[in-house]
Amino acid sequence: MRKQYRYYDLIMAAFAVVLVCSNIIGPGKITEIHVPLLGALTFGAGIMFFPISFIFGDILTEVYGYAASRRVIWTGFICLAFASLMAWVIVVLPPAPEWHDQTAYQSVFGSTARIAIASLVSFAAGEFVNSFVLAKMKIFTQGRWLWSRTIGSTIFGEAVDTTLFFPLAFYGSGEFPDAMMPQIVLAQFTAKLLVEVAFTPVTYKIVDFLKRAENEDYYDTQTDFNPFIIKP
Repeated sequence: MRKQYRYYDLIMAAFAVVLVCSNIIGPGKITEIHVPLLGALTFGAGIMFFPISFIFGDILTEVYGYAASRRVIWTGFICLAFASLMAWVIVVLPPAPEWHDQTAYQSVFGSTARIAIASLVSFAAGEFVNSFVLAKMKIFTQGRWLWSRTIGSTIFGEAVDTTLFFPLAFYGSGEFPDAMMPQIVLAQFTAKLLVEVAFTPVTYKIVDFLKRAENEDYYDTQTDFNPFIIKP
């Protein structure tokens, strides 16, 4: 890191927790809510919290810069990979004869390797695109109109994430007709974007607080945007 920050490590930890919970716990339940004018909406419960990881990405890049955000993205990637591996190992371990909840446990935590890999690939690609676009927009807008950067970067980041995940995870799997995939991708993308828009006032407050508390407002004018560089 360029210097010591008071809240950077806490944000990294919170990011990792949200990411792991939304990908491991959330998908285990399909929920349905009724929305006025739209009717019944059916979706995986994890979608309610996964977009928060993009909000964390916005905050990190806006305050600390792309390099600091890149370090957090790779930390989250490693945490998610380990959680997926741990879930797989525990599911495949033979249950004791007197334990009869294997089927229920597997239905919640037994994501296939294909889905786990799709989740990892789409997460990394989406997060890096989100961070890159926000960093470039910050320079272009000269630090004005934060809302345009948070929403604009999310449009690109979530589009990459959602467009990659569903074909990689489900195309040809028989989970649902392949012809429905464009509609599902669009619905998921729209829902995630609406979460970002709804959280915009909160994002403003957090960014303002962190910039003052950390005495930092980083501009990536000379940053190496190679996503595979780990050093800050």
